[in-house]
Amino acid sequence: MRQAQVTRNTLETQININLDLDGTGKAVFDTGVPFLDHMLDQIARHGMIDLEINAKGDLHIDAHHTVEDIGITLGQAFAKAVGDKKGIRRYGHAYVPLDEALSRVVIDLSGRPGLVLNVDFVRAQIGDFDVDLVNEFFQGFVNHALVTLHIDNLRGKNAHHQAETVFKAFGRAIRMALENDPSAAGIIPSTKGAL
Repeated sequence: MRQAQVTRNTLETQININLDLDGTGKAVFDTGVPFLDHMLDQIARHGMIDLEINAKGDLHIDAHHTVEDIGITLGQAFAKAVGDKKGIRRYGHAYVPLDEALSRVVIDLSGRPGLVLNVDFVRAQIGDFDVDLVNEFFQGFVNHALVTLHIDNLRGKNAHHQAETVFKAFGRAIRMALENDPSAAGIIPSTKGAL
C-alpha cells in the first residue's frame, strides 16, 4: 500500500496530508488558497492519486508560507508513500496542452532533489495568486520528495493556462514514474542498487 499521512505544524502553518499513490484521482482540499486547490486537483486527477490536504496558514500576510509548506508536506508524504522504489519505472514525462499553452514535465525519482523550472508567466498574478509561488511549491516538493524535476512551459499567452498545463503534466509524469515496470519486478531501477 503506497499511502502516507503527514502533518506539519509550524508557527506559520498547520498542514495535514493524506496521500494514496494508487488511487483513482479523488481529491479534497481546504487550503484557503483557491487557485492552489485548483492546481492540486490537476495533480490528483491526472496522477490518479487520492489526495486530501487541510491547511491553515498566515494568509493575512500572504499565501507564500502556506503554498511553500504544502509543497514541503506533500513532498514528505510522497517520499514516505513511494517506499523502496522496487519495480517502478522511476522516470516519467508528459506534454500537456491547453488551448494555446503547452508544457513539458520530466521527473526522476532519483533520491536527489533538483528543480529546473522554466516558466515565463505572461502576468504576475492569476486572480490573487502570485505566480512566483509556483516555484516555491515545486521547490518545497522536490527538496522533500527527493526527486529531480524539470518543468518547461513551451508556449502560452494565458497565465492560467500556463500554470494548468504545468500541474497537469506534473501529475501525468508522476503517474508514469510510479508505474510498475514488469521487466524490473522487485528490482531497484538504479545501477547503484539504491535510490
